[in-house]
Amino acid sequence: MATTHFETNTARDRSIRGQIDAFFAGIGMGFNAYLERRGRFDEIERLNAKTDAELAAMGISRDRIVHYVFRDKMGF
Repeated sequence: MATTHFETNTARDRSIRGQIDAFFAGIGMGFNAYLERRGRFDEIERLNAKTDAELAAMGISRDRIVHYVFRDKMGF
């Protein structure tokens, strides 16, 4: 098996590589945040569609749905 490794040592190359890495890292973090937010929004809609009796059986009231969905983030 052969392995090829290319390495550049110029400051310009490292700077460009760092900028590209930062760009894609930012996109990745934004995408993860979008997926999490979207998932929670879907859960809020699903819970809002339930009757008050169904929510009560789950131990939550309609005005506490958002708190319930974000309980891990807000410490509720």
